[in-house]
Amino acid sequence: MKFPLQTLMLLGPGIIAAASGNDAGGIATYTTVGAKYGYSFLWVLVLLLAPSLAIVQIVSIRLGIVSGKGLSALIRERFPLKTAMVGILSLFAANSIIAISEFFGIAAALELFGISKYIGVPIAGMVVWGLIVIGSYQKVEKLFLVLSTIFLAYIGSSFLGRPIWGQAFKAMVTPTFSLDTQYLTLFIATIATTITPYMQIYAQSATLEKGLSLGQLKIAQLDAALGSIFSTTISIFIVITAAATLFPHGIVVETASDAALALTPLAGNYASILFGVGLLAASMLAAGVLPLTTAFSTCEAFGWRAGVRYSYRQAPIFYSIITILIALGVTYSLIPGISLIKPLIFAFVLNGFLLPVELYFMLRLANDKELMGKYVNNALLNIVTGVIMIIVTVAVILFLLSLLPISIF
Repeated sequence: MKFPLQTLMLLGPGIIAAASGNDAGGIATYTTVGAKYGYSFLWVLVLLLAPSLAIVQIVSIRLGIVSGKGLSALIRERFPLKTAMVGILSLFAANSIIAISEFFGIAAALELFGISKYIGVPIAGMVVWGLIVIGSYQKVEKLFLVLSTIFLAYIGSSFLGRPIWGQAFKAMVTPTFSLDTQYLTLFIATIATTITPYMQIYAQSATLEKGLSLGQLKIAQLDAALGSIFSTTISIFIVITAAATLFPHGIVVETASDAALALTPLAGNYASILFGVGLLAASMLAAGVLPLTTAFSTCEAFGWRAGVRYSYRQAPIFYSIITILIALGVTYSLIPGISLIKPLIFAFVLNGFLLPVELYFMLRLANDKELMGKYVNNALLNIVTGVIMIIVTVAVILFLLSLLPISIF
């Protein structure tokens, strides 16, 4: 491996994929978790999700480099039709739900600047659509990514908020659990917002676009690991900040303004502005990436022409999917009186229901010797991916049982 210059030039897909996971839904979920349960959720991120995200991202990148194909195409080719349809539709549903929810993040951010969502969201939708269809979204994407780094401010705010570090560090290594419905809801949402299907699809497809070969597999895996570390570090500090600033005062996160209060120790009266800019950038980024990724993976699965290099006339289904998802996101976010934070968390709870399906297909493909040859998963990759799949499945079952009229616990 040549290092550092040649290596740095090849980094990107894994880091961007993991960083984009800290979108509107992620910020809402992590802030709510810290505000409601203090430090007690930190073990989920440190012990469970940090290594799991890295492993899942590595598996997806290995699949892409070794096979030279995207996840949807592999599912279509390597599984019986009915089974493949389950996987493809699950990916479509998971990505569509999150894509639509990002417009709630845009509406919440605009709310902080006193801009009516009835005016701002439709304009934002048209801007995102225009950038994808007739503009250059890849160039603007870099700007949104830079603006999204505003959430590094949570690191500074966490220290200024004077958290009880002893309790925080203890919570990181001390698993706790509850069968309470609200706890299970946030447990599932936290897992699903950290490990989301679109992150794996993006990482795999971006690796292919970058043209990485088997000789660069180690570099690509390093890229995935670094991205996962960066992403979960930010997530951990968001929880710590909310636990230090919101939890002691019993603040319930219902609006973007509530969430913005966590940055008050650092930004003071400008906390809402700082949070609003970051939330808007993160939401706009995801509002563009998700419809694009969803349309590409869906068209890839069915062998339809896809890609922004084609015109609308050349790839009508591809662009129609993008248009429909953006239109639905705009429409649902404009429903009068609807909470702009709760739908973000609810979207990831639904995503958590579908996550085990995606991981199942990834595991099967990664252990297919005919497909992967000597690059089949090793024991560590299988164990970690399998464990997270089982944990999410059990959590979903417990959540459903907790909703029964008569508790069985």
